[in-house]
Order: sequence, then C-alpha cells, then structure tokens
Amino acid sequence: MATKKSKTPNFIDALNLLEQERGIDKMTVLDALKEALEKAYKKNYAGSESIIRCTIDGETGRIRLFDIKQVVDDVMDEDYQLSEEEAQEINPKYKVGDEVVTEISPEVFGRLAAIQTKQLLRQKIREAEKEALYQEYVDKQDEIINGLVERVEPKFAIVNIGKTGALLPLNAQIPGEHLVEGQHLKVYVSVVERGTKGTHIGVSRTDPGLVKRLFEMNVPEIYDGTVVIHSVSREPGERSKISVSTENPDIDPIGSCVGPKGTRVRNVVTELNGEQIDIIEYSDDPITYISNALSPARVDKVKLNEKDTSALVIVPDDQLSLAIGKKGQNARLAVRLTGWKIDIKSETEANEAGINFDIDDDFNEEFLEAMEASDETSKNEEVVANEEETKKPEEKEVKKVKKSAPVKHESHDSEAAEALKEKLEQANDDGDQDYVKILSEDEDLDEDDDEPDYDPKYDEDIDYDAFDEYYDD
Repeated sequence: MATKKSKTPNFIDALNLLEQERGIDKMTVLDALKEALEKAYKKNYAGSESIIRCTIDGETGRIRLFDIKQVVDDVMDEDYQLSEEEAQEINPKYKVGDEVVTEISPEVFGRLAAIQTKQLLRQKIREAEKEALYQEYVDKQDEIINGLVERVEPKFAIVNIGKTGALLPLNAQIPGEHLVEGQHLKVYVSVVERGTKGTHIGVSRTDPGLVKRLFEMNVPEIYDGTVVIHSVSREPGERSKISVSTENPDIDPIGSCVGPKGTRVRNVVTELNGEQIDIIEYSDDPITYISNALSPARVDKVKLNEKDTSALVIVPDDQLSLAIGKKGQNARLAVRLTGWKIDIKSETEANEAGINFDIDDDFNEEFLEAMEASDETSKNEEVVANEEETKKPEEKEVKKVKKSAPVKHESHDSEAAEALKEKLEQANDDGDQDYVKILSEDEDLDEDDDEPDYDPKYDEDIDYDAFDEYYDD
C-alpha cells in the first residue's frame, strides 16, 4: 500500500508565494504571526502582564502557544505569578523562583480572537511589504528602469515599473510626447521616499539625469569610465548639451558618443522623442570650455571675471544669433552647462561700447563694473576710455579663440570723451563708484537715444537670470 506524502500546510505555501511575488521574507511574516497570536491571547484570555510565547515551525507550520508563570511566595498578580503550593500541584519539583510553562492549544481561540489575529497579521504584512518595496527601489534612485504606461490622466500618468506603480507628473513628461496606455518607455527614478500611505516612487522623463544614463547605456566607453560625462544641461523636448572628456589620447570622446554613422546618439535622440543633442568636449580651461559650450557658434574672444563667475564673449556679427539661439536657448544651455554667467556681444556691439581687449587691467576692471551696472540701467550707455594712456601688453586672462579680421574702433568725439574723463576722475575723488549714473546725466553723449535696447533682428533682449529662474522652477 503506497503511503501518502505529507503536504506543507496551506498558509506555509501562501508565505512562500508571498516571498516570491512581493519580496517579503517568510520569517518576517512568521514573526508577525507569532506576535499577533500572543497579543490576541493576552487580550482575550490573559492579562496584559502575562508572559505568552508562541513558536511556529517554518517547515511543518505547527503552532505552539505557551503560558509562562513565575513561582513566588506572595502572589501579587495571578496573570503571571503562582504560589508554591499551586505550582507543586502541577509538579512537586517546582520551587520559588522557578517558571511554570503550560502549553495552550490554539483551538482555544474563539472567533473574536481569530479576527484580531487576522487584523494584526495583515497590518504587519503591509508594513513588511512597504519596507521591502522601499529597500528594493531606494537602490534604483537616479537610475533608468523600463516601465509600462498603465493609466494616462490630463495631469499625470501611472507607470508600472515592476512591483508597483510610479507617478509620472505632467511637468515630468517630455513636451509634445503623447503617452498611451500599454506603451513601453524608459523613465528616470527621481525620488524614492517613505510616506504615510506607503513608499512613494517618482519618475521623470525631463530630468538631465535621463540623458546621462541613456548615454551610459548606449556608449560602452562611458559605462566603463573611459569617457567621462562632466555636465548635462537640458530643455526637454527641444535641446540638450552634454560635455565629455577622456584621459586616453587614443580615444575621441565626442566620436565615441556619436558612434559609427551616428548610431549611438541616434538611439538616445529616438528615446527622447527627437530632442536635439549637442556633444561638446570638456576643458579645464574656462575660456575653452565656454567657447565649446556656445557651439555651433564661433567665438572670437572671451574675457573672464572670476570674482562673480561671469564671462564676456565676443563673436562675429554673423554668429551672434547662432550664439544666443532661439529665444536665448543656446546661451541658457551654455550657462547651465559651464556654471558661468555669459554675456554675448557681437564685434560691432563691442566696438560701439568701446570695448578693447588689447588694453590694461585697469580699463577692463572699469569696463566690467560698467557692464554690471548697465544691467540695471540702459544698454545704450557707453564707456569711453583713452587708449593712448592705457596701451600695455595684452591681458593674460584674454585668450583669442578664433582668428578674425582686426576689430575696427569707431572714433569718439574728443570733447565728449574729455568731459567724461573729468567726470570719472571727479567721481573717483568723491568716492562715488556709480559713474554710470553720471553717464546717464550727460544725454549729449548718446547719439541714438531713440534706438531700441537690442538689435531688432533678434527675437528679444535676453535676460539670462529671468530665463534660468523660469526654467529652474
């Protein structure tokens, strides 16, 4: 006669399945069940001070419950104390100080106690599930994971990322990208945090980190660290800039990112819904780095002011609109990429403002102060200097990036320049550094007061701080 194989109890099977599907450790649930049984028995059949212990065999599922009482001379609480006489009725060997352990059959649990045990167990399982979910996804923060769009609403979408759904707000979706239910897409895990209602996981398609991780996935040289990504600036759905470098002289960092026939960068562009990507080479030299960041525009000269991390950039007249970009986009991306505030001027604008790079530090410091002050007043105000008195060797901070035709300086009215010089000297003697205010008082120096503050052929006068503040928000 064949013997019938014993089966694992149903609730042990359920715990094994729970561990596989939700990542909740079986022993964690068993510990929670022990605690629930002990609390339910105390509440319904013993006092709150009673000592109840529960054991559960993880293989067989056998549950054993024990009531433990202390043998004492004078009984103060019958919930956890026994007199010596009562203890010896159970076993004559008991003495004062011993523990009397009595096994309780789980069958004593009534319907109410069973319901309480069930509720406590559910609560413990939910807590364990939240913790397991948090521990799994907190390690995936700042990484890319594949998701499936489950639900699309006007202000958000729910993306299934495996064991849970993640919130993709409207402002974290690429502008112009139309999501549909059932669509597969890659998302960047931007936030993982515990909440009162469980683990909150936020994902994004607009974070610059998405561009960085996509390049890591598509460019082996970036993944193994041969090519390093230094910075990423992005305006989602439109354009991004990424700066890369390598210490290996035999590797072209830009070529590595582009890939054979542009396949690598094309994969990234496709995933970002056609977003344009500029790949530039990083440089420790801020002048070179700023010049590269403003590509595809050609830069002639760069003057740095390290005190306030700003730079004055001169470009050929036909490169000004390209350097600024549509509504200042190229300039904004370069500012975010490099961390320098950049003021771009054409050669003609530089000439009209009296800017000459081939002069001494005193003049340049004076000009930079005027440039800062002019941001608060009018861009039509001019700074005039006497070049004959300030001819010195070329300033070390200025580096000529590209060869260009010699800059022609327009002659200024000598009487106006002399009058301005006297006012500047007087202002310095009086300790008044706000000489731009003096300039504004002499309206005769501005011949084109009726002209606009910018070249009308461009979209608008760019306020980089305002744009940065807008897009940062």
